[in-house]
Amino acid sequence: MRKFVLIPLCVIIVLTLSVLGFVFSDYSLTENQLWTLFILACITLGAILYCFIVGEIANNFSQMDKLWSILPIVYVWVVAIRGGMKVRLVLIAAIVTLWGLRLTINFARKGAYSIKFWTGEEDYRWKILRQHKPLNNRFVWALFDLFFISFYQNVLVLAITLPAVAVMESEAAFGIIDGVAGGLAVFFLAIETIADEQQWKFQKTKRQLLKEGKALDELDSPYNLGFNTTGLWGFMRHPNYLGEQGIWLSIYLFVIGAGVAQYGVFNWSMVGSLFLVMLFMGSSTLGEAISSSKYPMYLRYQRRILKYLPIRKYNPNK
Repeated sequence: MRKFVLIPLCVIIVLTLSVLGFVFSDYSLTENQLWTLFILACITLGAILYCFIVGEIANNFSQMDKLWSILPIVYVWVVAIRGGMKVRLVLIAAIVTLWGLRLTINFARKGAYSIKFWTGEEDYRWKILRQHKPLNNRFVWALFDLFFISFYQNVLVLAITLPAVAVMESEAAFGIIDGVAGGLAVFFLAIETIADEQQWKFQKTKRQLLKEGKALDELDSPYNLGFNTTGLWGFMRHPNYLGEQGIWLSIYLFVIGAGVAQYGVFNWSMVGSLFLVMLFMGSSTLGEAISSSKYPMYLRYQRRILKYLPIRKYNPNK
């Protein structure tokens, strides 16, 4: 019950902080920024239509999942070019490009991409959601596909790159805060990369062992648990989510470094990173509900290990 109360509360907090970002910042945009936003909005609209139409026709609703790592790269380089390739913009674009390449490769090795671009492995969470009311109704699911999968996620992907637009006209010299922002972004990128690699190796080995005909409880530890507790996953339940959120929050710090955030914090471009954090709240809740239903030991793992803070190491024998 607390989770159902917490998520709406976070929506209110995010909206409040976003409004404060508009109210307390100098949010007047130059003509160049407005035209840049128009270009990005046109790309986003095309992506929304593509994801919805292709997803409905192909009955594969991971079209946005395939674009999630690609569109931000396009957005930030459009901004960097139109912003005159300033050092701050180029650094943001380089970080986002590394982020996107890592995520694309990680998603590709799971079978998400295909020569037939409308096919590929669909995210397992969409399949599970379609089995539950009211989303098991075809019309209701189409509305969910349109407004959440296609529209909301595409707008969110655009929103997380808005700090680049916010700083594109800044003439402030590249400074210490920019260096900290870049360093933190690389740090969180490393965490996410390591976590995804550890997860990939664990799941690949587990699948190979299960293909040999063994039952899950017959596998050697830690594979008999069914879920990963090795490496970073032994210290926190979602190191990959920590890395993802940390990267985009770090990108927002460039806004502070560029001197366009009022009172040292608030700027209209904060909305993307805040809503991304909220999205991961819902995503982690759904993922953990699925894991708890599949693996008996997952509840103990939840009780002993925090989502993002590495306070203790998980020991299945305790």
